[in-house]
Amino acid sequence: MKQCLLCNQFFAVKPDLFDLFIFKKITGPRICPHCKKRFPLLKKTQCKICDKEMTKNEICSDCQMWDEIYHGKILKNRSIYEYSSAFHDLMVQYKRYGDYELRKVLQELIKDQLQKFEYDFYVPIPTSPEHRDRRQFDTISAIFQPLFPLTFMLEKKSGTRAQGQKNREQRLKTPQSFLIANLDGIRDNISNQRILLLDDIYTTGRTLYNARDKLLEVFPEVQIESFSICR
Repeated sequence: MKQCLLCNQFFAVKPDLFDLFIFKKITGPRICPHCKKRFPLLKKTQCKICDKEMTKNEICSDCQMWDEIYHGKILKNRSIYEYSSAFHDLMVQYKRYGDYELRKVLQELIKDQLQKFEYDFYVPIPTSPEHRDRRQFDTISAIFQPLFPLTFMLEKKSGTRAQGQKNREQRLKTPQSFLIANLDGIRDNISNQRILLLDDIYTTGRTLYNARDKLLEVFPEVQIESFSICR
């Protein structure tokens, strides 16, 4: 029996060979079937570029905007879940209040969907130094650490205001806030490689585009795509 990290109810656990042999650092289910149903998957009708839910399989207005700004060099993003009220509550508890145990809920929600991803480097979007010091962990890295071999290519500038504190217009105007990390030992192996940026929530895309832009300044030949848990 396991105790659900969300509702605290105990539930029976079925053996999962995938967990046992692939994700050895994840110690079995930590969310009950009832709570898991509260997190709706994105529907099949999505934006062709960023996975935003649409009424038709076309390109959303956000990606049309980025297409104009970047002259066709838009960022392909994959997502799994709708940013529902349940996800909002979960992320507030995890990020704002620093509930480190909830990383296990997020890992469980996404682990099965990530088997198909094959890239040369998996790069998490970093937390600002101030937020990392306050929480005592990096929220994005903590989620993905057991799931991918992470490479920390980016750092966040100090004094960066959290995206969750901004409205849409403010998010879109967010200036470049990333720095290239110390890449001694791997710098020569990055050219012409495929990089997957990892984040939790795709709202406007500004954060991921800023991260991609910074990497392309140093490694113009790499291919970069992104994954966000929610869209």
